[in-house]
Amino acid sequence: MNYTPNELQNLTFKKSVVGGYSEDMVNDVLDKIIEDYCEYIRENTELKDKIAVLNEAITHYKNIEESLQNTLLVAQQTSEELKKNGQQKAENIIKEAEIKAQQIINEANQEVLKIKFEYEELKKKFQLYKSRAESLLLSQLEIIKHVNEDTEEKQA
Repeated sequence: MNYTPNELQNLTFKKSVVGGYSEDMVNDVLDKIIEDYCEYIRENTELKDKIAVLNEAITHYKNIEESLQNTLLVAQQTSEELKKNGQQKAENIIKEAEIKAQQIINEANQEVLKIKFEYEELKKKFQLYKSRAESLLLSQLEIIKHVNEDTEEKQA
């Protein structure tokens, strides 16, 4: 800037003796220039203030954006961790279920073997009982035959 509004207001022109400028006309032009210049300075100051406010708003919104991006990143990481933990828990539940199922199958197999063993033992005992009963009955028949033969011989 070459002149401030005050400098322009205090500016005076030299008068020439021969055909100089009209002092009123020059003062009117200077008044208008000063008025415009003051308006430009005021407008420039307002615009600088607006720019400062807008820059603050931009900074504020950039901070909010950064915060939102960080929040989104944390939410994604948390979501991934939860998903991973959920999958891991599901796998653990499945493994536990498989182990319990295998234990149940093993216990059932042992119970089947125990029942088969008991069945075989009972079968052997039954066969033994049957053989003894048959032997007893046969020996009783032999005794009855001998008793009958003795009785017939004595009657004859």
